[in-house]
Amino acid sequence: MAEAVSWLDAHVDLESSVPNRRALPTLSRMQELTGLLGSPERSFPAVHVTGTNGKGSTVALISSIFAELGFRVGTYTSPNLERINERMAVDGAQVEDSVFVELMNVVAAAEASMSERATRFELLTGAALRWFSDEAVDVAVVEVGLGGSWDSTNVVDGRVAVLTNVSYDHTDVLGPTLEGIARDKSGIIKPGSSVVIGETAPSLVGIMEDAATNVGAGPTWARGREFDCVRNLPAVGGRLVDVSTPLGAHEDIMVPLHGRHQGLNASCAIAASEAFLGASLTEDVLANALGSVAVPGRLEVVGRHPLCLVDGAHNVAGMDALATALREEFAVPGDRVAVVGMLGGRDPIAMLEPLRAAGVERVVACAPRSPRAISSKAVADAARAVGQAASTEESVAGAISAVLATLGSDGLLVTAGSLYVVGEARSYFLDRVQSPD
Repeated sequence: MAEAVSWLDAHVDLESSVPNRRALPTLSRMQELTGLLGSPERSFPAVHVTGTNGKGSTVALISSIFAELGFRVGTYTSPNLERINERMAVDGAQVEDSVFVELMNVVAAAEASMSERATRFELLTGAALRWFSDEAVDVAVVEVGLGGSWDSTNVVDGRVAVLTNVSYDHTDVLGPTLEGIARDKSGIIKPGSSVVIGETAPSLVGIMEDAATNVGAGPTWARGREFDCVRNLPAVGGRLVDVSTPLGAHEDIMVPLHGRHQGLNASCAIAASEAFLGASLTEDVLANALGSVAVPGRLEVVGRHPLCLVDGAHNVAGMDALATALREEFAVPGDRVAVVGMLGGRDPIAMLEPLRAAGVERVVACAPRSPRAISSKAVADAARAVGQAASTEESVAGAISAVLATLGSDGLLVTAGSLYVVGEARSYFLDRVQSPD
């Protein structure tokens, strides 16, 4: 396994070193690779999911619904929190090491015949699609890596295209305006596909609807119009939601995920699933499917006394959603402290302001293990600029240890800012559970 990962890591990794802009955006390498792999993406229908935030949670919710219906489901997500195996699963089971090695051998043989060297993400995407084909999945639920139009996953012909929302992120690649980002994400809409739009800003919805019309897509459902999350309340262990779609109304659905945004993600997932099926989901299916779903690293409780959360918020919109959840669902009598690390392209002050407004008075800054990391000093300086006490630690584990050494049992620690940081934090807390001494 280590040798296979090392071979993969020797390729250009745009996730760890995103370029300032896309030079000659193209799907030609990916199309050549899948052609050499036997065009696996043509052997199953797909639900293709993009959006600035909420993609991973929406993918998990859709996959759980399809599994409850008895479908054999392939799931492709990115990035991983701890192990690369997390990115691809069939029926909820991550790809095994031995199978991953075999897949790397297959894509390596295909790459040897390519006219141009593939990127790391292209190879991973090709491997996932080939595996789903080999496993004869009934449907694949595929998360876009970045944007839409030129993302490696855009070789799939999604029967349903889901666009969760649009906010500022990766502007160095996708462009500086929300309208430009919306156009890029709309590139996953294909002729004949159903379109589910979670965004509600009229101008952005209009851009997506125009894109759907221009390619000859099928029906388009927009949240707040054709479908909606009509009730979205905090409950013990998650959210209690009511969702309406053109095909049915569903009440008292328990979603065991924290944050108002997860109720909205659930509405997109239900709408996408019904658009795919062309039929309403039963209450039993929804209760069983959504009641058991888990999304690691998304407002996940990893410790109690003090209450410890990890959340993958990595842009301003994500931090806003996290802050709302802290106020609404995680009231504690003690101090609120955050361990935060960020990647480049972020405005640390804009990222930290929502946490300050949610009562986080102290930040311990650290740097993610990435060449794109913002220095811990820059993050700490930003925290002080918004009125928070701040200190720095060299590692995520060191930052968490420093907080736990002083935080009372009635306090709260939240780790956020980057999925790289969240992955390390999860490992830290899981290791503590397994080795309490």
